[in-house]
Parts: sequence; structure tokens; C-alpha cells
Amino acid sequence: MSRIGMLPIGIPEGVTVNITPDNNVNVKGPLGELSQKINPDIKVKISDNQILVKRPTNQKRHRALHGLYRTLVNNMVVGVSRGYTIQQELVGIGYRAEAKGQRLELNLGYSHDIHIELPAEIKVEARTERRSNPIITLKSVDKQLLGQVAAKIRSLKKPEPYKGKGVKFVGEYIRKKAGKSASVT
Repeated sequence: MSRIGMLPIGIPEGVTVNITPDNNVNVKGPLGELSQKINPDIKVKISDNQILVKRPTNQKRHRALHGLYRTLVNNMVVGVSRGYTIQQELVGIGYRAEAKGQRLELNLGYSHDIHIELPAEIKVEARTERRSNPIITLKSVDKQLLGQVAAKIRSLKKPEPYKGKGVKFVGEYIRKKAGKSASVT
């Protein structure tokens, strides 16, 4: 039995959920609107201000889809009601970040600046305080898109294991390696 798939999803105030006959779930809330196409084998129902996801059989494929679609619908409900935020930190001397509308300009120690055009669904803010590393804050209602953009930014300069320089998530722990030690003879 799927432990995640069996959990009901509570619908907060201000959020409306609409399920079309072709198994498309539309969620509308104060922060935006999202929709997800659901596999025809999985049934989604609304009862008592809760969303229930049901599967037809106990096959491995149905069990996997059951948990997947329940989590996707839950992420949509949380996204349109509260939203998601990811913060990234640029660790390194001379690393800079600047947000200009939907464009993020990064200086990561390469010979050129990196310009990233972000999707309209994502709001970006770059903050640099004196004596601290620049922090990029990404906000969106779509958790999947937000994670994908954050991973793309991180892939531009992953934290290296010797000094920890690069783009890392705030709160992420980077395991550092010991450098070469001088031989004593």
C-alpha cells in the first residue's frame, strides 16, 4: 500500500480545485494557477474539502503513479497558496550577482559574465551585503520549474571540494577535502 498516495490533500481557504473529465487537475489560488495532466488509470476526487487520489489495482506501476500524482497535486496546492523559495549563495572572491527584471547577471570568476533569462513564472532577487557572500533568492508557485532553474544556476559553478568556492544552496554543507601535505624528509 502506498503510504504517500493514501494521504488526503487538504484544500486551504482561497484555493479552488477543478478536475476536468479528461483527468486534468487545475488548481487556482491567491499566488497563481497551475494545472497537471493525470494518467487515466489514476482517479482524483474531491470530498469534504480534501483531494483524494485512488488507484485501480495494486500493480507496481499503479502504486508508483499513485504516489507520484498525489505528490504533484499536493505541490500545486502548496505552491498556489504559500509558494516556494530557494536561496543560493555565491562563495568566492569577486563573485557577484545582479537581478535586472527577469535577467540574472552572474560573475563567477570566468573571463566573461553569465546572463540568464529566467521564465516569467519565477521572481528573482539578488542581494549583496557588505562582508558577506551574494545571495540569490528565487520564488515561484511551480516547485518543479523552480528546482530546475536553481539546478541550472548551480551547474554553472558547482562548489569545489577544496575551498568550497562556487554556487551552493543556503544551508548546504560542502564536505571539504584535505589538500596536499608537504612531505617531511
